[in-house]
Amino acid sequence: MSDDDVTVLPWLLDTDPALRWQVERDVALAPEATWRATRARVATEGFGARLLALQDEDGSWAGGAHFPTRRDERALRVEGEDDAQPWTATSWSLTALREWGLEASALEGTAEKIRANLRWEYEDRAFWDGEVDACINASTLANGVWLGADVSALVAWFPEHQLEDGGWNCEWVEGSTRSSFHSTLNALRGILWWETATGRQDLRRTRLRGEEYLLRRRLTVNHTTGELVGPWVEHLAYPSRWIYSSLHALDYFRAASLHDRISPDPRLADAITLLRDSRGADGRWSSNARYTGERWFEVDVAKGEPSPWLTFLATRVLEWWDLPDHQEER
Repeated sequence: MSDDDVTVLPWLLDTDPALRWQVERDVALAPEATWRATRARVATEGFGARLLALQDEDGSWAGGAHFPTRRDERALRVEGEDDAQPWTATSWSLTALREWGLEASALEGTAEKIRANLRWEYEDRAFWDGEVDACINASTLANGVWLGADVSALVAWFPEHQLEDGGWNCEWVEGSTRSSFHSTLNALRGILWWETATGRQDLRRTRLRGEEYLLRRRLTVNHTTGELVGPWVEHLAYPSRWIYSSLHALDYFRAASLHDRISPDPRLADAITLLRDSRGADGRWSSNARYTGERWFEVDVAKGEPSPWLTFLATRVLEWWDLPDHQEER
């Protein structure tokens, strides 16, 4: 841990349990008993408890699978954002709780309730079978295995819908044959979560092909022109929703590297440079983007302010990349 990290650490620890336990585990390197005790508080305090309290009796949030079926007065709406994607429905809420570290036992019976009561807006498909969107199916795969649902249909879906270039595109149903950075990263995150949770190898080859799609592009550029693939590559925003950024891609590759017990791929170096360059003089990272839309409540700072979530993610990526063993191998 650098001197800057030591200075920032108390600020990172003075956060909601959903973030604090991860800081304790991955940055402060606290004993397992310490971070597990903090993680247990997610169900009863802060963001996790607030979101749990918003769940409906039928197992859903806001009555819908991916889109709310009603305007809930408890949701936070911002003037001028009425046309933006709402983030209050079931798929988004489950993903937030899972990523915050909520124990699945706090949602006992939810998988069965969702199976019985909720279907996708697209073609009225069964929830745990997924639909046609790779990003939706990725979060459903991860959320399903977390809650103990039968997601076997989705395990088969990803290799069947992987495109020739190795990635995925949510617009494949409209005829697209070229992969998307957004869809590919979301697919990889869902697959890795499933693989880690089950210990199975069914999707390993599929996952590695998807990783290669992003690595060939150094996480940042168009494979043909070498130019930055889009302004969103440099976005610093939490939560990331479905939108790609090099920070969230790096965070994925850190997790995949640790899972596979391999060193960082050298082709991540350009994205690492972008990340270092975006660090503030005070050792923190500030939000530079905002994904608008109805949400239950705010979980991070306003655009332009130093973000504990982003600083945590960036710090653990750089500490992983800068490990002495990795430096020697490069």
